Amino acid sequence: MAKLRLSKNSLQQQQQQLKLYQKLLPSLDLKRRQLTVEAQKARADYQSSREFAEELETHIGRELPMIADESIDLSGLVSMNGYRVGEQNVVGTRLPTLEHVEFNVADYSRLATPAWVDILIERLKDAAEARVRARIASERVKILDHAVRRITQRVNLFEKVLIPDAKKHIQRIRIFLGDAERAAVIASKLSKAKQSKAGEDWSSEEGHA
Repeated sequence: MAKLRLSKNSLQQQQQQLKLYQKLLPSLDLKRRQLTVEAQKARADYQSSREFAEELETHIGRELPMIADESIDLSGLVSMNGYRVGEQNVVGTRLPTLEHVEFNVADYSRLATPAWVDILIERLKDAAEARVRARIASERVKILDHAVRRITQRVNLFEKVLIPDAKKHIQRIRIFLGDAERAAVIASKLSKAKQSKAGEDWSSEEGHA
């Protein structure tokens, strides 16, 4: 850490820094509060996304109990080729968003296959997409939580270190300069008094001569 210079220039620099810190702090704190709200929303969204995905998978079994019929081969019926992720800017933080999911449906004979298989295919697609959405929602939570931690550290740095230190430095420099000024005044008075006394002594000697 650089040694604090006890001068008028240093006092001016510290005052300018304090002014800047106090100007930046409100905007940092506002961003912290906004990100905290977004992180809370993201956690709620992740919870609902996960529950929705689980509910869809459970619903398939209830809606289509016939899938338990082992005489119909449903293996590899629907597979996910991949998905495209976009980006969303939330309070200066880049978050992933699901844009598109690509599925592959195996060839099957619609004449030799029960009609409910068409419904099953759509339900499997919905369930798979819901799982991806839940995964991305979880990633959004992690990113926002990290952003909240970082901005909170910056707010704490300003509130608990930079601003208090600047105030202490300003006070220390002012005390030093005040003491120096008083010492200079006293020295000046003593010097004048000495000069005055010397003048009086010289006048006295002249009179006796």
